[in-house]
Amino acid sequence: MKFPSKEVVDAVRNAYPVGTRIELVHMEDTQAPPIGTQGTVIGVDDAASVMVAWDNGSGLNVIYGEDVIRKVSDHD
Repeated sequence: MKFPSKEVVDAVRNAYPVGTRIELVHMEDTQAPPIGTQGTVIGVDDAASVMVAWDNGSGLNVIYGEDVIRKVSDHD
């Protein structure tokens, strides 16, 4: 696995700051929340994965370059 550059990680952190509300568009994982599930960003790790507290209780991360989310609202 090739890790994204620091610039990419910083860009993802700027795009999805803590508190941002997101919605799942696509995730290829058997344990993925249903498409359309919303959640709150709790951070972005050093691999540019978005860490999410999903509204359905899941804690599965959004993997950079694989999964697709959309921003519902900016952080408070």
